[in-house]
Amino acid sequence: MNITRQDIDALNAVVTVEIDKKDYSDKVEKILLDYKKKSNTPGFRKGHVPMGVIKKQYGKAVQAEEVNKLLQESLNKYLVKEKLDLLGNPLPRMQEELNWDADKLAFEFELGLSPKFEVNLKNKKAITQYNIVADDKTINNQIENIRNQYGKITPVEAVTETSEIAGVFKNEEKEIENATVITLNKIKGKTNTKKIIGAKVGDVITLKTKGLFVEKQDLVNALKISQEAAQNLNIEVTFEITEINEREMAEMNQDFFDKLFGKDAIKSEDELKERLKADAAKQFAQQADQKLLNDVTEHLVEKTKFDLPQTFLEKWMQTAGETPLTEEQAKEEFSKSEKGLRYQLIEGKIFKENNLQVTFEELKAFAIEMIKVQMAQFGQTNPSDEELEGIAARILGNQDEVKRLNEQMVSQKLLAFYKENINLKVKELTYEDFIKEVYS
Repeated sequence: MNITRQDIDALNAVVTVEIDKKDYSDKVEKILLDYKKKSNTPGFRKGHVPMGVIKKQYGKAVQAEEVNKLLQESLNKYLVKEKLDLLGNPLPRMQEELNWDADKLAFEFELGLSPKFEVNLKNKKAITQYNIVADDKTINNQIENIRNQYGKITPVEAVTETSEIAGVFKNEEKEIENATVITLNKIKGKTNTKKIIGAKVGDVITLKTKGLFVEKQDLVNALKISQEAAQNLNIEVTFEITEINEREMAEMNQDFFDKLFGKDAIKSEDELKERLKADAAKQFAQQADQKLLNDVTEHLVEKTKFDLPQTFLEKWMQTAGETPLTEEQAKEEFSKSEKGLRYQLIEGKIFKENNLQVTFEELKAFAIEMIKVQMAQFGQTNPSDEELEGIAARILGNQDEVKRLNEQMVSQKLLAFYKENINLKVKELTYEDFIKEVYS
């Protein structure tokens, strides 16, 4: 057995594995002898088939299988020993004709090597770290929405200026079909409101998306599309009315507070506002953190320059998935995934060089906290430790769940690291202004 490597360049290499017949011949003979003992070949008694016949029937297949096992085992050991940092998996080079009777068999494998690069975390231009605050307008609007949600509903025959209108927005070309509820105070322009006022259940109204809502976020919610898709969207949609109601807002009293947060948890409007501010701050922080993580990722990918073994990766992608790809499809796939691959390499380097890691105990604690939050949403606010441990054990026994949780924890670790090491500037603004600045 002999393994050699030839470096083509900094990103590509070829490994040659030479296997001697003596490395596998004993195993092949042993397997064929076992076949001979068990063979029920017509014309021969069981166990008395001549070895020549057995070899003719099974010899090449058994030899190929044993050579392949030996090949994979020796190649894997070599890669570990040499501590080669690979992209993709080794690709066997095709051989036109192989002489299986030769004393030595040689196999070549192409390797894609991970590039060497440095990550510069000292950015000159500061990246914005948003601090989204819940202003009085946001909280008052939230209280109004909650009071409407818990208020008294009365069906009416036709739409008025104060109606809640349930209906379905549709546009076949853009594959939009979303059931929602709108109110006229969110609709922009007299032309649009005139089309809707007086309409009845079953009516279908045609509207243009451009300038339809006062706030762009309402267009996103009404059509159930992404922020990006909503940008400069100018199409016609139909709105079929399915229900029309007038709503009387719930009174701000103790019964209302108890329905929201449990008996006597909130006792005044001021306490309600403080609670809603605290809850909003948590939600806003998650959005701001995700925005920061996205922006730092974009920055690092743009500023960290290195080459990739593109030709090798495209060739590898042709056979790496469940469905083989053509050369053209593999080029397209590489183009789509290149940015993600670059960031994976950058992320891995940051983790390794800064001793960042996710331990099992951290993963378990993270899972338990997630379970607590989910149980609280269903009214189970005080689960026992035994119950939490049992659910966590089931989750951590699922590889897909472990992978998902690990990815979330990696993001948390990176976010904390970036906040300490990247040049950031904090910008405080309301959620409304955050949406306008980030998505306008």
